[in-house]
Formats: sequence, C-alpha cells, structure tokens
Amino acid sequence: QVQLVESGGGLVQAGGSLRLSCVASGRTFSSYAMAWFRQAPGKEREFVSSITWSGTYTYYADSVKGRFTISRDNAKNTLFLQMNLLKPEDTAVYYCAVGARAAYVTSASAYTDWGQGTQVTVSS
Repeated sequence: QVQLVESGGGLVQAGGSLRLSCVASGRTFSSYAMAWFRQAPGKEREFVSSITWSGTYTYYADSVKGRFTISRDNAKNTLFLQMNLLKPEDTAVYYCAVGARAAYVTSASAYTDWGQGTQVTVSS
C-alpha cells in the first residue's frame, strides 16, 4: 500500500495559478503511473491528468489541456500539478492517485490508492 499526501491548494482569483504537490511513501514511487482527479460538490470524481512512471507520457482532460501541467520527481517521490489560468469551474477537491495498470486509464475506479485531497477554490 502507498500513502499519498497532497498539498498546495488554496483560494485564488480567476486567471491565477497554483501548484499542487503529492508526496508518496510506502511503495516504490517510481514504478507507477500516477494521476490527479478532482471532485466538485455534487459531482462525480473526474480525471484531470496522469503521467507514466518515467514521466515520458502525460495525459490531460480536455477541460484543462493547455492550462495544467503534470510532472513528477521520482527522486523526491513527489507528483506535481501546475495549474495556470484557473477558472471558477476548476473549483474542487483535488486528489492524487496511484494503482491503475497504465497512465492512459482515466477511470477513478481503476486507481487503488488515494490521498486525502486538497481544496482548490477559484473566485470570479
């Protein structure tokens, strides 16, 4: 089992930026693809972005493509999500996740381990 701890959320105005971090422990971080999901009040958890174990390939939801960038530092067991040009509709709790068989898997049910989430609120 892996433990995931997210940080970096907060309140920002529309057009602003935030950088989320997710520190992993308990399992070999560098061997696994990882992903970010988000969940807004009253909505289902949705895929945001994912990255292969090497960092070579990345995947994004259409709604964040061109604004968000996922990256990882395997030496520090840390996953990042740089979020630019934030919009009010980006407001949600953001979760990092691991456990899917491949980075291109975007279904939340395919991921086995989750962090506790970090709140991102974008004001208009």
